[in-house]
Amino acid sequence: MRRPSPLPPPPSRDEREPEEPIEVFLPVVAPRGSDDVDGVTAPVVPIAQPASAEPSRRGAGEHAEPDTAGGGPDEEPMLRARDVWAAARARRRALRAEVRRFTARQRRRRIVWAGSAAALLLLVLGSVGAAYSPLFAVERVRVVGTSQLPAAAVEDALSAQLGRPLPLVDSSEVKAALVAFPLVESYTLEARPPHDLVVRIVERTPIGTISSAAGYTLVDAAGVALSTTPERPKGYPEITVPGGITSRAFAALGMVFRSLPDDIREQVTAMSATSPHDVTLTLGKTGTDVVWGDASESARKAVVLESIMTSRPPAEVSEYDVSSPGAVVVR
Repeated sequence: MRRPSPLPPPPSRDEREPEEPIEVFLPVVAPRGSDDVDGVTAPVVPIAQPASAEPSRRGAGEHAEPDTAGGGPDEEPMLRARDVWAAARARRRALRAEVRRFTARQRRRRIVWAGSAAALLLLVLGSVGAAYSPLFAVERVRVVGTSQLPAAAVEDALSAQLGRPLPLVDSSEVKAALVAFPLVESYTLEARPPHDLVVRIVERTPIGTISSAAGYTLVDAAGVALSTTPERPKGYPEITVPGGITSRAFAALGMVFRSLPDDIREQVTAMSATSPHDVTLTLGKTGTDVVWGDASESARKAVVLESIMTSRPPAEVSEYDVSSPGAVVVR
């Protein structure tokens, strides 16, 4: 025989109490920058049971009562999509305001840099425009550094540069004009704003004359012919080199002459060399010879010769041999 169960029977469907609706609390954070900094909870949103569950719980013959939108006096309004959108827009506006506040210094810095760059660009463009304008046109050509060459003749040859802006002076035209002057060894152009063009010239140094069928040709140490005259120019020694101006003997002779002191150079009346190792100079009216040898140690030989000529003048000597500067021979 089955014993009765000590537990009471479960209640029937009709006797069960209706289930309470589930309430959800959604926290809502106030937007940044607003006065309300404390967290605020959103209104309670009751989540009701599905309508299909009510008839099954209440019975087949009963109908569920519809929910009213307004609710009772103690009920809070439901959270609508429009409120969510409004809160999102307010938060975006607050974020944009914060971004603008934190980037204001960078914007000011960019504005300062942009203004400085624009001012510098305008200054450069203005300077370049002024330099290439008639405000800096050439009005005077000055030639400096000439002693044998007439400066006025060079200035007339460069008159084509007058009226041009200083940056537009054509260096190729200047070179072509100066080629006509053999005495010009090198030159430099110097612009002196607003209107001056300075031409600095380094002249060639003549070392002597070479006799030919055309007359006497004045040459420098490089063998460049400076001028040719029917008569021998005064003040320049006569050069005798069998190999001509392109030989090594002539090159050695030119190096020796350029190393001489001015007071000795003025006394030289003739120079000869058959090879680079037997350069010989002739001094003054006495015809005293100076056996130089090759062009090595020319500076030392010049000092030794100047010293020995002080103690033994050329009028008393027929020959100075300084080919070995450590052992000078005087005859």
